[in-house]
Amino acid sequence: MITYKGYLGRMEVDTEARRIHGRVVGLRDVITFEGSTVDDAEQAFRDSIDDYLEFCRSRGELPERPYSGNFQVRLGPDLHRQLALLAESQSLSLNELIRHLAHQALAHSE
Repeated sequence: MITYKGYLGRMEVDTEARRIHGRVVGLRDVITFEGSTVDDAEQAFRDSIDDYLEFCRSRGELPERPYSGNFQVRLGPDLHRQLALLAESQSLSLNELIRHLAHQALAHSE
C-alpha cells in the first residue's frame, strides 16, 4: 500500500504488459494509475490524487475522503444489548468500548 494526502493506493504488477497498475482504495469514486516502474507508478498515484482533488475543486464539490472514522455495524439486538451493558459496567460509552476492542484486535493481529 502507498499513501498520499490521506489516500491509500494498491499496486499490482501485470507481468504480461510489463506495467504496474494501481487503484485508490476506500472510495466509491474510481481513481486508477499506472507506470512502468515502481517510482513511475507512485508518481502516477500522487498525480491522480492531485488531479482528483483539482477536478472536485473545479466543480465546487467536496472530494470523497477515505475512512471518515464513522461506519455502521449491524450487531443484532442481543449483541448490541450485551455490548451496551459491558460498556456501562466499565463507565464507557458504546463508541469508546468498540474503539478499545478494535485496538485490541489490531494489536493481536500484528
